Amino acid sequence: MNNDLMFSSKSNEWATPQDFFDKVNDEFDFYTDTACTKENAKCSSFITEDMDGLKSKWLGRCWCNPPYGRGLRNWVEKAHNEIQESHCELIVMLIPARTDTSYFHDFIYKKQEIRFIRGRLKFGDAKNCAPFPSMLVIFRKDETNSE
Repeated sequence: MNNDLMFSSKSNEWATPQDFFDKVNDEFDFYTDTACTKENAKCSSFITEDMDGLKSKWLGRCWCNPPYGRGLRNWVEKAHNEIQESHCELIVMLIPARTDTSYFHDFIYKKQEIRFIRGRLKFGDAKNCAPFPSMLVIFRKDETNSE
């Protein structure tokens, strides 16, 4: 494994593996990809970095594989707020399984459905699996707890 790249800040983008997305999409039928490039968008409706997913309104059933850098908390909080403000009906996030973070306890734990991914995903064109476990977090209108 190339640990120099995996643990560096050269890129915080981890392109969703297509076969993994296809299985999740079969269950949820997504409308909008909220954090992608034009080249790796998973839905016909999408929000790129230039469009700023943190400032845009999310619509319909949303897929979100956000940048995994220090701003990840902002993305989780955005999903939490979008569901509460009724701008979309469902959000599924693919994020690292970091259960020790404040955003996990503030916005996910005991509030959302969590599905831990068995094994490690191989993102984009990577030759090796990610150096971290992943999880899906499912934000649903009817299951969101109010503060």
